[in-house]
Parts: sequence; C-alpha cells; structure tokens
Amino acid sequence: MTHRPRGATAINQKSAQHRLIDVTRVGPFATRRIYRLSDQSLLEWESRVHRKNLTSSHAGGEVARARRQLGIWLPRDLNWWIGVIFALGALLFMLGSLFSLVPTLAKAWALDAAQVNAMFFAGSIPFTTAAYLQLLQSANAPELPHQVASGQRQHRRPVVIIGWRPGDIGWLSCALQFAGTLLFNLNTFDAMRTDIDWLQQDLEIWVPDLVGSVLFLISGYLAFIETCHAHFAWQPGNISWRITFANLVGCIAFMISAMFAFVLPGPAHPQAITISLGFTFVGAAGFLIGSLLMLPETAAAADE
Repeated sequence: MTHRPRGATAINQKSAQHRLIDVTRVGPFATRRIYRLSDQSLLEWESRVHRKNLTSSHAGGEVARARRQLGIWLPRDLNWWIGVIFALGALLFMLGSLFSLVPTLAKAWALDAAQVNAMFFAGSIPFTTAAYLQLLQSANAPELPHQVASGQRQHRRPVVIIGWRPGDIGWLSCALQFAGTLLFNLNTFDAMRTDIDWLQQDLEIWVPDLVGSVLFLISGYLAFIETCHAHFAWQPGNISWRITFANLVGCIAFMISAMFAFVLPGPAHPQAITISLGFTFVGAAGFLIGSLLMLPETAAAADE
C-alpha cells in the first residue's frame, strides 16, 4: 500500500479525479483514508475492511439470506473459513485446559495426560492454518485502495505466498500472529514428551510459549488499533471492534499463562500450574468468541 501524507491529491496517473483528502494514522500506520471521488462524493477506506475484502455480496433465496445474516454457512468467503478454523483450534485449547484443570473430568472421558497434551497440539494446527490463511489474504490485498473504489480493471497478479508489507498494519499483525502459531506448534509438540528434565522443559516448551505469546500480544494489539483507528477506543457497537477486543483479551491471557508456566528445579508448584492453565482457558475462550464473531462480520459484509 502506498501511504500518502494528509491532503495529498492524485494517487496515480490514472486517478486524477480521486483525491486522498484525509488519513488517520496510529503511529506510523494508516488505518483509515478518506477519498473524494470524481462525483464529489466521499469514500471511506478502512484497513481491516480492505485487507479482509469485507465488501462482497451474494445472491440467494430467503433461506440463504437467513444463513448469511447469522454467518452459519458462507463457504465461498475466506473470512468465514478463517473464523471457523480459528474457532476449532480455540475449542481444542479450551478442552485441553479444562481436562487439565479437572482431572476427574478427564478420567470420566478416559483421557490420560498424554492424550490431553495431544489435544493442545491438535489445537495448535488449526490456529496455524487459520493464521496463515489470514496472512495469505493480507499479502494479496490490492496495493491501491482507490482501484477497488473506482472499479478500475486490475491485471491479474501472481499469488503472494507470504509477502513483505511491514508498513501495512494488517499484514504486520497477521505475520506476527502466524509466527506465534508456529512457536505454539513447537511448544505443544514438545509438551507431549515425558522424558525431559526441568531445563529442557524451559528451553523447549516455555521459551517458545513465551515468545509466541509476545508475538500474539503485539499482533492482537495491532489488529485492535487497526479497528479503533486510535491507540484505544471503546466501540462495542462495532462488530469488528468486538472481534479484535476479544482476541486482544485472549492474547493478554495467553501472555499471563506463559509467565506462570516457567519451570523451576524441584517439585512443580500446583498453584502456578493452575493459574497458567486457567489463563490458557481464558485466552482460548477469547479467541473462540472473536472467531465466532467473524462469521456474522462476514455475513454483514455479504449483505451490504
């Protein structure tokens, strides 16, 4: 994306009638732009809407319309799949945390510790899958927002696998989250091992968990301010704000969980383990709520 200073005029040689008249920035990132079109009307461009392409529409009967309004079945929308896959990963993390916190419940389901740990690893796979789809989506967003607004025909571009748009707040958020999920893959896989000492647990399980949680926290905050258009705002009536706020709460909880997961020599500290698992549950719940809210967010865009 080309960032222009406040009050810039033409965007490129083909768009003299489309003037960029205002830019909202949070730090170095542009999160909202206002364009004056050739008919003198104004167009509001928002980073999240642009990168997630929340402007599609679908035809259908009354049943299809009802499903769209609820976000129950929108398989043609990548956002819908991202929400569903994230929700699956979050649900598995919640179940793993619950079974770990309540051993009698795990016993009732005939689950041993190895199977519960495997549940965390299984949950990390959908997280990584959804995070990559989100990164792929962001990397392939149109470079120039005015082209979408003015309906100019764009040449087909090759698909970008990862891309490099560090000045784009949406891409950066997605890239950091994807990197964090890879570390969660690593730490949840190593957590299934039973033949490691306390130092190996810290190096192979805790360190990836901590770094992954830091990346998640930065990613979650970037996504939040992308929606707020400010360092903080209270906008509960905005569904995109509710999504990013729920995810940010989840990121904070994952960060607290990682801080209490540090292993010391000697016997394990039950209280620290309980706190860590409890915040893992809260973090997963935050992501589950945010993921499920992505479905009606997609549906709302589909009905515009």
